[in-house]
Amino acid sequence: MINGLLRGLIYFVLFVLIQVLVLNNIHFLRIATPFLYVYFILKMPVDDSRTRVVFFSFLIGLVIDWFSNTSGMHAAACTFAGFCRSPLIGVLVKKELQEGVYPSYRSFGVGCFFRYVLFFVLIHHTALFLIESLTLFDLLFLIIRIFSSVAMTTLLICTVEAFNIESQKSGGE
Repeated sequence: MINGLLRGLIYFVLFVLIQVLVLNNIHFLRIATPFLYVYFILKMPVDDSRTRVVFFSFLIGLVIDWFSNTSGMHAAACTFAGFCRSPLIGVLVKKELQEGVYPSYRSFGVGCFFRYVLFFVLIHHTALFLIESLTLFDLLFLIIRIFSSVAMTTLLICTVEAFNIESQKSGGE
């Protein structure tokens, strides 16, 4: 219990700091921005209640909004993505998972984990960029921004997961 709380707190602080201090300043070709902080939501235990996931999703989005001066955009997108997380896991993961398991390459399988990350990031980024633009005026540019940011974020998350030592030992449990 304490180990899980400490792990969650460290992830929360670490990914907020990385996002705010480094990644918010990266805009590849002024189009794509990686949002690594969603990894915090992705790595919450599978058996966490939907209410808890939505609450912590909202909380990390709110903290990112506070430091980024984006007035609720990240909080709204994270809350929506956190709400969609449990059904997404239910659809993508066909095997029975143990209680307390964290999503990882080992627990989900490489292909399933990649699909989980890709679809979750797509849901988050679509919500975020739709809220940010508040219009479908330049639909092509919006689609390019969404897909390029999804590609960067997914690649970054999968790379971080590949180096996540905790997930390598003892199956991430």
